[in-house]
Amino acid sequence: GNRAAQPGTTQRAEGDDSLYPIAVLIDELRNEDVQPPLESLATVEETVVRDKAVESLQKISQEHSPVDLEVHFVPLVKRLASGDWFTSRTSACGLFSVCYPRVSSTVKAEIRQHFRTLCSDDTPMVRRAASSKLGEFAKVLELDYVKSDIIPLFTALASDEQDSVRLLAVEAGVSIATLLPQEDLEDLVMPTLRQAAEDKSWRVRYMVADKFSELQKAVGPEITKNDLVPAFQNLLKDCEAEVRTAAANKVKVFCESLPEDSRETIIMTHILPCVKELVSDTNQHVKSALASVIMGLSTILGKDNTVEHLLPLFLVQLKDEYPEVRLNIISNLDCVNEVIGIRQLSQSLLPAIVELAEDAKWRVRLAIIEYMPLLAGQLGVEFFDEKLNSLCMAWLIDHVYAIREAATCNLMKLVEKFGAEWAQNTIVPKVLGMANDSNYLHRMTTLFCINALSEVCGQEITTKHMLPVVLKMSTDQVANVRFNVARCLQKIGPVLDSSALQADVKPVLEKLATDQDMDVKYFALEAISGMCCLGYRRLHCVIVKFFKHYLWMSCIYFIYSCIYLFIWSTCTFLKGSSDAHFPQVDMIL
Repeated sequence: GNRAAQPGTTQRAEGDDSLYPIAVLIDELRNEDVQPPLESLATVEETVVRDKAVESLQKISQEHSPVDLEVHFVPLVKRLASGDWFTSRTSACGLFSVCYPRVSSTVKAEIRQHFRTLCSDDTPMVRRAASSKLGEFAKVLELDYVKSDIIPLFTALASDEQDSVRLLAVEAGVSIATLLPQEDLEDLVMPTLRQAAEDKSWRVRYMVADKFSELQKAVGPEITKNDLVPAFQNLLKDCEAEVRTAAANKVKVFCESLPEDSRETIIMTHILPCVKELVSDTNQHVKSALASVIMGLSTILGKDNTVEHLLPLFLVQLKDEYPEVRLNIISNLDCVNEVIGIRQLSQSLLPAIVELAEDAKWRVRLAIIEYMPLLAGQLGVEFFDEKLNSLCMAWLIDHVYAIREAATCNLMKLVEKFGAEWAQNTIVPKVLGMANDSNYLHRMTTLFCINALSEVCGQEITTKHMLPVVLKMSTDQVANVRFNVARCLQKIGPVLDSSALQADVKPVLEKLATDQDMDVKYFALEAISGMCCLGYRRLHCVIVKFFKHYLWMSCIYFIYSCIYLFIWSTCTFLKGSSDAHFPQVDMIL
């Protein structure tokens, strides 16, 4: 921008300002002494453009030889790092790590010096960029320089006056911790991370909580017991809900990663008291985050501790005023079932589940329905029939359509688990009984259930029990019911045999095709068309099967003919090529 215009520089066309920048770029690219375009793009104000330019430069650096890196790429990085505008200096922060491993020791020293300078830059945006790239840069440095150069920079950035710089230093601290020997962690990294966990800015504390499991993995079991457990307790008790939410999300992972020899003691003594407080937290997001992971503690603590300490907490959360909390508990019941068994689970939690199944909020009822097939498989058919069968049938006449629809799908999944015979004895009679209900919505639900159940119940039950009810409903007074009869007959058609289609289904559809209601007529004609297609498909299957059989027989006949011809020709040859008499050959011929 400071250079004098070269001969041939494009002039701004009047009335065409939008194309001027493109014209300038094209003209700049024509000049032999132009700065590299990516270098220029790495200095623009738009962050997205700068980031893409840096990303491209990183890829290009991999194509350079070590010599070319020092001659061409490193000077570019130095120019960006010492640029007048903060934009160029922020871009430079992302380029040090890609060139450092493949340059000479002298150049490496210069790169480290430039990075140190940027870490103490007057502009917060530059320090923020340096802080975000500190861990990435540390990974390519020699261990000695990590200790001598990176650790002081990490300490300084973690104490920066800007919390946006400090919170990025937390992530860098986790990366640095993975690089250092265990004996150096306590002295070089932990004091700074302890300070970050108690930072005055909630955003920094939030970052510590969010990265806690990675930090735990990096520092190992001893530091976890001595330093991280107290820090985690404080984060779970933090005054800011956002921090408590982030920490609550990490409870299960943190507990799983504790040293096995002291895991149960640490959880029962230090973590569980905090968890009990969070169950009654005033913030719904905290409680929801905890509910999504708390069930996983049962597999860690075992049956006795789960029954004594965790089940009461689950019950509290099952009855929480916020639907998300209840839903998260319901969705993870299988974790507890694996530990304490279904009987104990049903005695303690089933009453609460039944209560939720009748909750005033339909989304809560929906969550229970979606979980029901899994719960049914765990309970077994007898226990399910005793405790939950009536509940499943009640959902079919719920006043919310989404609940009735989900209840229909639920029945299909239950039949898949318990079998067609169970359906015939338990479900089908109750479903068909709804066909006589005074509420037309309930009569339509019968048809929806038949749609869902016909395939899983099979041809016999569908033809013998369901089809007569559908045919009878074709004379219903409500047009919506009649056109759903047509749709239902089309749906169950593939399950029925040809005689039932011709004798029972076809006349009813033809009658509905003359109905006064346009919708009934439309769906009836569509069903008739579908039935014709079904007939063609069945005929096609028969023909294909016949030809497969015929082809098989043809192959056998062909093989037999080949064998016969071979034997006949062999015998003829033997008889003609020898004066000796072969009675066997004569007999064959």
